[in-house]
Amino acid sequence: MAPVSSTSTETDQVLVEEKSFARMFTLNRPKQLNALSFQMISRLRDLFFACEQECSIKLIILKAKGRAFCAGGDVAAVVRDISQGNWRLGANYFGKEFSLNYLMATYSKPQVSILNGIVMGGGAGASIHGRFRVATENSVFAMPETALGLFPDVGASYFLSRLPGFFGEYLGLTGSRLDGAEMLACGLATHFVPSERLSSLEEALLKVDSSDPAVISATINEFSQVPNLKEKSVYRWLDIIDRCFSRRTCEEIILALEREALINSDDWISSTIQSLKKASPTSLKISLRSIREGRLQGVGQCLVREYRMVCHILRGEVSKDFSEGCRAILLDKDKNPKWEPSKLELISDNMVDRYFSKVDDEDWEDLKLPARPNLPAHAISKL
Repeated sequence: MAPVSSTSTETDQVLVEEKSFARMFTLNRPKQLNALSFQMISRLRDLFFACEQECSIKLIILKAKGRAFCAGGDVAAVVRDISQGNWRLGANYFGKEFSLNYLMATYSKPQVSILNGIVMGGGAGASIHGRFRVATENSVFAMPETALGLFPDVGASYFLSRLPGFFGEYLGLTGSRLDGAEMLACGLATHFVPSERLSSLEEALLKVDSSDPAVISATINEFSQVPNLKEKSVYRWLDIIDRCFSRRTCEEIILALEREALINSDDWISSTIQSLKKASPTSLKISLRSIREGRLQGVGQCLVREYRMVCHILRGEVSKDFSEGCRAILLDKDKNPKWEPSKLELISDNMVDRYFSKVDDEDWEDLKLPARPNLPAHAISKL
């Protein structure tokens, strides 16, 4: 997890294709589902910064090799560092990742992300903040952090809170998956292009001599379509989602869903309840508060707050659920985490408050984000 200089390994993890007006960056860890390593994050930051200074570059295209765009951050490596007493290495990782998210959210040139596969956690952070997000029939979006004892980070409290109604609370608390059509419907994707047309789309984009969003959108539109939602799409349940996930507390959300289950015996409601009851209770509480605060904050404020939260999680002073969740889901894979505290009612408001406070460590400081002239009046604000 320590920073490294630009080695062949680092370079190989992000491939670069240079065209006269555009740069195409390809995430290249397909066997790891393109999970973001520290080296990948550092390389992407360097590339984005360099391209912003070049007037001739009008457009950035971000894509990936394999069946995943990006399945998230390399949290297994972070947990290994925690187990060795090195929580600061994990903090350094998240700090670098969040600064990349902020750079993308405030970028002065259009970013087109080709989301042809799994888009989870850190993969959402590396794409959703950009102006254009192209989904396909292979896209699978999720923010599954509460099942790991974490919370939807990478600026998710910003973009989830700006989804219609209380759909963001639903996605953030349950970790439920969306397909490409659903991503387009809720605004997480800006376009839907069948995967068989992606190579033609990329060729067309590489020839665009413009940073004008209207020109780029029109180019993508030539290859786009509006897909039909599947019969069992979660969109059938938007009324129930808004009714239940608008409640003030996690306990009230679950109670509201249980009342709905008495009226409607559909599997979706029972599986939603089960997802919430399997998740880390601490994660649920801090995630709900994070998304609610995100509704009133800018993307930079969200990332600074999320950095505080993640540092408290790495230190494990209130709860060690993150290490336990990664053990159960990613390492031992027994899928049976032992959460502590084990129930929502055992978590006090004071315990939740601690995750949102400054870390009590004389060597720790808040995330410092650079001054950026291009605040995100685009993309996410239009979700």
